[in-house]
Amino acid sequence: MKTAIVTDSTAYIPKELRDRLNIHMIPLSVIFGGETYQEEVDITASEFYEEVSIQEKLPTTSQPPVGKFVELFEKLSKDYDAVISIHLSSGISGTYQGAVQAGEMVQSIKVYPYDSEISCMIQGFYAIEGAKLAREGKTPDEIVGLLDEMKESVQAYFMVDDLAHLQRGGRLSQAQAIIGSLLQVKPLLHFVDKVIVPFEKIRTKKKALKRVEGILEEAVASGEAYQASIIHANREDEAIEWKSELQEKYPNVEFNVSYFGPVIGTHLGEGSMGMGWARKMSR
Repeated sequence: MKTAIVTDSTAYIPKELRDRLNIHMIPLSVIFGGETYQEEVDITASEFYEEVSIQEKLPTTSQPPVGKFVELFEKLSKDYDAVISIHLSSGISGTYQGAVQAGEMVQSIKVYPYDSEISCMIQGFYAIEGAKLAREGKTPDEIVGLLDEMKESVQAYFMVDDLAHLQRGGRLSQAQAIIGSLLQVKPLLHFVDKVIVPFEKIRTKKKALKRVEGILEEAVASGEAYQASIIHANREDEAIEWKSELQEKYPNVEFNVSYFGPVIGTHLGEGSMGMGWARKMSR
């Protein structure tokens, strides 16, 4: 059985890697005023942050239309027997449900929608692993079962840097933003039961990142092989520097640097930083 792997743009998998592993991507969109841009297609992350800096209002975001899923699945049915469609958490977006609906509408291929229960490059880990397993000839049920095993070790923590940005987006009152800025509060967030919830409030960015590192240290203490992604919102130099520091300390962890693209960046804001990890699957 030949299985296709689909994910959405919020996995932020580099195009060259998607092409190499034959991962198919369906984009979400950001809307500035009346203009709609498909992320990873019409607008890059750097272009997005530049545009946000000059706009008075924050953009809005939208999930892919169900018809886009149907179109892609029908196209894949010409070359594949099944498709595993891996998406950002159903607790923060209706994208996964769109894949479910489209799978029920398409008769020419068996669709396995998969809720990553997370987003960004940690979601990408599932798609990358799924693509490798598909190449090895694993059946869709086997692939889904192995992805579920990987899910048991997945963790991710994100620091929101710009409280003023959250205030602009209506997710924080002006008074809270002023007080938070004065105290340099850096909220740490994580996913619980598919939604983003506060983990801890920490006074400085340095302490917040140190706290995330401490959680990583506990997770990888067994010495097993792990993969981790440092994720930034227009702070690539800082992310690369952090990666260099961590690589020396944790030789059993393979680190990469990724980013919060337009859709996720709309909600977290520029300057946000995070890290997520998962146990590597044995082969």
